Amino acid sequence: RTSKEYVKPFLDEVRAPNGTVLSRPLGVPGQDHPHHTGLFIGVDELNGIRFWFGSERIENVSVTLLNKPGDTAAGMKIVNEWLDRNRVPLLREDTVITVYPNRLLAYDITLAAVDSPVTIGDTEEGFLGFRMIDSMRELEGGEVVNAEGLKSAAQCWGKTSNWTDYYGNVDGETCGIALFDHPNNFRPSRYHVRDYGLFSVSPFGERSYTEGRLPASPVRLSPGENLRLRYGVYFHSGDTKAAEVDRIYKRYVEQSR
Repeated sequence: RTSKEYVKPFLDEVRAPNGTVLSRPLGVPGQDHPHHTGLFIGVDELNGIRFWFGSERIENVSVTLLNKPGDTAAGMKIVNEWLDRNRVPLLREDTVITVYPNRLLAYDITLAAVDSPVTIGDTEEGFLGFRMIDSMRELEGGEVVNAEGLKSAAQCWGKTSNWTDYYGNVDGETCGIALFDHPNNFRPSRYHVRDYGLFSVSPFGERSYTEGRLPASPVRLSPGENLRLRYGVYFHSGDTKAAEVDRIYKRYVEQSR
């Protein structure tokens, strides 16, 4: 969805292999955190602007399909502009999403400062996020597990890991979403995972995610300088073991060297 009726672009009606929609419906009265829309990118504290929360706009410039005859995966390039309070582009986002037949989405994101310096502060509110339907969430009996074997949103929150998986009940079947952190990112990312159904991964909160045990480590970009980030998002049937999350993670890394 790229309409300007929304404060940022996002993927909506994201489906499990059985066709069931896993992303939370939009615009339901009384929803908590209405800025959690589908599968989205954003971060707060970028030059003091709360793009995750939606204080200012991320506007789409273009969406280009990258498919060629014979391709076994689908692809698209998305260009967005992150606008400051005067509606001037502060950051340019170039994101390539490759969609594999097994419902693995590979995100290759480049953030570039446009005409002025950009500082991404230390915050837990970011970066690549997904808001799932309520029946999947831990509050309704869902499960969270990471590559180190930690279980529960509380145990996995703020931790670094190759992957974290979140699965639960969807119309009587088990479905899940796993987030993969690419090993070539500039630092290991941490998982912002909540029992109420928010699930995201971010490299921008060293102090926030460790509750002060590590110092803040803001990221600064000079005009024309860019930062590349890569993540995998794997929508699957079954629990972590049945979906072979660890094997799919290793395959993702091999495919995206």
